[in-house]
Amino acid sequence: MSVKTLQDLLDSGVEGRHVLVRSDLNVPLNDNGEITDPGRINASVGTLKALLDAGAKVIVTAHLGRPKGEPNPKYSLAPVAEALSEALGQYVALAGDVTGEDAHERANGLTEGEILLVENVRFDARETSKDDSEREEFAKELAALAADNGAFVSDGFGVVHRKQASVYDVAKLLPAYAGNLVNDELDKLGAVAKDPEQPYVVVLGGSKVSDKLGVIEALAEKADKLIIGGGMCYTFLAAKGHNVQESLLQEEMIDTCKELLERYESKLVLPVDLLAASEFDSAKAETKLVDLDSIPEGWMSLDVGPETVKKFGEVLASAKTIFWNGPMGVFEQEAFSKGTAGVAQAIIDATRSNGAFSVVGGGDSAASVRLLGLDEDGFSHISTGGGASLELLEGKDLPGVAVLNA
Repeated sequence: MSVKTLQDLLDSGVEGRHVLVRSDLNVPLNDNGEITDPGRINASVGTLKALLDAGAKVIVTAHLGRPKGEPNPKYSLAPVAEALSEALGQYVALAGDVTGEDAHERANGLTEGEILLVENVRFDARETSKDDSEREEFAKELAALAADNGAFVSDGFGVVHRKQASVYDVAKLLPAYAGNLVNDELDKLGAVAKDPEQPYVVVLGGSKVSDKLGVIEALAEKADKLIIGGGMCYTFLAAKGHNVQESLLQEEMIDTCKELLERYESKLVLPVDLLAASEFDSAKAETKLVDLDSIPEGWMSLDVGPETVKKFGEVLASAKTIFWNGPMGVFEQEAFSKGTAGVAQAIIDATRSNGAFSVVGGGDSAASVRLLGLDEDGFSHISTGGGASLELLEGKDLPGVAVLNA
C-alpha cells in the first residue's frame, strides 16, 4: 500500500502552516502518576522535530489510558507534556481542553516552530464512538484547530488499527500523510508479514488465548515454529492434560487449544518447566521450580523455568525471522522476570550470531526490554504498537492506514 509520507508534506512546504499530528503517547504510569516507560514519547520525536525544524505550527493529539469519555485528572497528559518537552528540547504547551476555547486560543497563538499538545482525546466520548456521525463531528472540531491551510500527519502506529476520530475520521478532512514512525513500522512489519525469511519463528506470550486466537491461526500457517509462553500457555497445558492448579486459565478455551494442538502439533512449542508461586505478590510468595505436573496444590505458575528458556532458545538459534509479542511471565516483578529476560536474550543472540531479522511486537514486550535493561540495539526493530503489529501480521486492514491511501 502506497501512502503519502511526511517527506511529501515537507516537500510541499509547511512553514507557517498548522499541522495536526496524531501521536501515540499512551505511556504507562505508576501509582504516583510518573511515567515508567517513555518509549512511545521518544519514538514520536523524529516526526515532530522534522515539522518544527521546517517551521510548522504543530498541534499534537494523543490519548492516555481509558478515561471513559470524560475528563479525569488521573489520565491528564500533563506528565506527557513535560516528558515530551524534555525529549524535544523545547517547551510543549498543554491545552486545558481538547477542542474547546483554550485549545483554539493556544492553537491560534502558535508561531512558526512552536508546539501544542491538546488534552487527552479520550476525554471526549465521541473519539471512540461507534456512531460514524458522532466521530465525524468530533473530527471536524479537531481539524478546525489546524485552520484553513492545515495538514494531518498520522504518526501513532499503536492506534492505526482503531477506527477513531483522531486517527481515521480527521484524515478525511485534511490533506493526510504518514509520519516517519508509521512509515517505518509499515516497512519493517510489512516485510515480516509478506515475505519472512525462513526459518520463521513466532514467540507469543500475554495472558489470554482468546486475545491471540486469530494471530495463532494466521501465523501458524506461515511460521515454522510458534513458541507459546506467558499466561496463555496454561490453557494449552491444561488442554494437554496437565493440572495447572491456580495458574491463569481460560477453561472455555481448552477445547479450542486441543484443536490447535492437533492441527499444528509439529509447530507449537510449549514450556517444559515452570516457576510456581504460593501467591501473586513476589514479596510474600514462596517460589519453586517445578515440572509441568508438580505445581503444589493451591499455587500458581507466574513464569517459565530455565529448561523452557533453554528449549525456546534452541528453537530460536536457527531462526532467520523472529516475531515476538507478549512476555513469558509477570516480568514487572523481578522474581518472575527471568523467563522473559532469557527468551529476549535468546532473540538478541539469534539476531547477532545468525543474522536473524527480529521484531519486538510492541506493548508489554517492548516495555519489558527496557524495564529489564536489555540491549534495545540487539533487536532489528522494536514496534510501538502491540495490537496494531499483531493485526498487520495477521493480514487485517488497518483503518488508520487505509484512510491515508483514500
